[in-house]
Amino acid sequence: MENTQDSVSKAYQKRVTEKMPKSRVLMQCINAFAVGGLICCIGQLIGDIGRACLHLDKKDVSAFTAIVLIFLGATLTGIGVYDKIGSFAGAGSIVPITGFSNSIVSPAMEFKREGYVLGVGAKLFSIAGPVLVYGISASIIVGLIATIIF
Repeated sequence: MENTQDSVSKAYQKRVTEKMPKSRVLMQCINAFAVGGLICCIGQLIGDIGRACLHLDKKDVSAFTAIVLIFLGATLTGIGVYDKIGSFAGAGSIVPITGFSNSIVSPAMEFKREGYVLGVGAKLFSIAGPVLVYGISASIIVGLIATIIF
């Protein structure tokens, strides 16, 4: 009885290893690194254009870069390109500012058929809302601790 169960278990394990997809972790890491780096390079290029062509100071360059990256992330999400980038790059596509833009626009696009108020307005911060709440809460706690210690 035990011998039969052992052979069934071995046969099952053999079948599982044959059918299981091969791990692509290394390639996924390379893709994430390349795409995340490319997004950051695009951000740097936007900042350099703001500084050189628009003659913006350091503070205005930061705001200009953030605005353009948010706009690009939202636009690419709206036309369906950011989803393809995300499926290729995985975590590399969630570089903070463009990933945040994507996380706001994605649910809004999904529920737009329900109307602007109950669809887009209600779902706009469904993913980004908890991130904002916990991010702001954590920054307040860290700020209080830093104030007490220092």
